[in-house]
Amino acid sequence: MLVAGIMKTDVATISALATVREALMLMKERGVKSLVVEKRHAGDAHGLIAYRDIARAVIADDGDIDLLNVYDIAQKPALQVSQHLEVRYLARLMIQYSVKRVLVIDNNELQGFVSITDVVGSLMERALHEQDR
Repeated sequence: MLVAGIMKTDVATISALATVREALMLMKERGVKSLVVEKRHAGDAHGLIAYRDIARAVIADDGDIDLLNVYDIAQKPALQVSQHLEVRYLARLMIQYSVKRVLVIDNNELQGFVSITDVVGSLMERALHEQDR
């Protein structure tokens, strides 16, 4: 199975210049735990901001959600893979780099997003399918 078969294409994105408050509001509105940070120019890389990043910056480090920008705390560059990669190799990368979310990028453009939940879900689906044979 390829990454294209499990990736989500409806990806919530945010500007690197947005405040952490704006990021939290968008996360709540979209019902997501992370956002893709948009590139600022063609040669830039996408990033990721997740609840964990916000908790670390705001709660643990006593930051201000109105003074911190997304680029201050985002993981950038985010781990990126092609949609043509096999899911088993994606799983290996996620384990090797201890990441829960990966961007799917082809031709330097965002195609989608994969979480560890998507990877495990595809494994469960495959196991159930094989069991029914």
